[in-house]
Amino acid sequence: MPRLLHIEDDPANRLLVRKLLTPAGFEVVDAGDGLEGVKLATEQPFDLILVDIAIPGLDGYEVTLRLRGEDRLKGVPIVAITAEGSRNTSLSVGCDGFLQKPIDARTFVRTVEGYLKGAREGISAETSGNYLRAQSARIALHLEQKVAELSAANQRLIELDQARKEFYRNISHELSTPMTPIVGYTKLLLDQELGPLLPAQLRAMRSVADCVDRLRGLIDNLLDITGIETGRLRFARQPFDLVGAVRTAMGTTAELRDKKRQSLVAEFPDATLPAQGDARRVTRAVEQLLENASKFSGEGVRIGVRAVGLPGGALEVLVCDEGPGIPAAAATRIFEPFFQLDGSVTRAQGGTGVGLAVARGVARGHDGDLVLRSDGAHEVGGVAFAGACFSMTIARELGTSLGAS
Repeated sequence: MPRLLHIEDDPANRLLVRKLLTPAGFEVVDAGDGLEGVKLATEQPFDLILVDIAIPGLDGYEVTLRLRGEDRLKGVPIVAITAEGSRNTSLSVGCDGFLQKPIDARTFVRTVEGYLKGAREGISAETSGNYLRAQSARIALHLEQKVAELSAANQRLIELDQARKEFYRNISHELSTPMTPIVGYTKLLLDQELGPLLPAQLRAMRSVADCVDRLRGLIDNLLDITGIETGRLRFARQPFDLVGAVRTAMGTTAELRDKKRQSLVAEFPDATLPAQGDARRVTRAVEQLLENASKFSGEGVRIGVRAVGLPGGALEVLVCDEGPGIPAAAATRIFEPFFQLDGSVTRAQGGTGVGLAVARGVARGHDGDLVLRSDGAHEVGGVAFAGACFSMTIARELGTSLGAS
């Protein structure tokens, strides 16, 4: 069965060609524009290509010139089928035939079969050269226009990205201002410093406090990610113990693991790991990794965390889980701000999708990095973890990192 590619943007014309050729034993594949047509033609085998001239993306002349540069398409007939194009220009750029619209339904199938059997239309070398020169000048002008359009679009994207960053920065600051009294008064009420609470009121205040903590964490993440993206985030330069920071993160995230009956396997070859930097933000970065491991793992599984010194003066925190892992297609995007594997409002996991981006920014601000380890199972505390495994490294002593102050 001959395979035919039809590059045409008009659905009615595509349907007509399909209705004429399919009963005659052809397999017809459609492309709605020039770019899609080139992609299909260079990726799949075809016995003949029909191309309209007035199509979006790349026009039929440009498509033909592009396809004639492919060695695997050297013997494949390309036929222009158009109401507006020029026969001489079509043949000059490499078409083997020219069909004028509207199609003659009585002879169309025989004509197409003739091209498959070797029928070709010719043009003199002198005429072809003249039309090719004119076509080259037209394509050069087209390219200049496209470059100008792309440059303008790129500038617009830069402006929109800057506006997005400023919006998140402003809204985060606006939200953080009322959070200060909310957090303060919630703590006063919870500690019963403004008067005793009934048991039911105390339970209600604990629920409110949990929600306030979550909201404050989301706002802090938004502030941090905008600070990282704009280069305004600065980190403290103070001595701290990385093992102590990891243990604090373990305690903060324990409730999430308890809700899913998950167990934590911890490994600390050294009792302490002295470091220099921003202990609060490093702790929060480890919390992000532990929270991710819990959220994206099932009930009753194990999560591993290890803090260790590496050769050369770096320190590493390794967080692994027994979840499904990260799909290869998403592995390069999971560190992008606001990217989520399931970004719908009905997704199973909550969050804004900035946790890993913030954690990587913190690691890089401490002369290190955060990477997804995809080199097989990793052992933590004698347990092999085959799910997602993240390695966060920081320097023992900060150098001249732009993120440190």
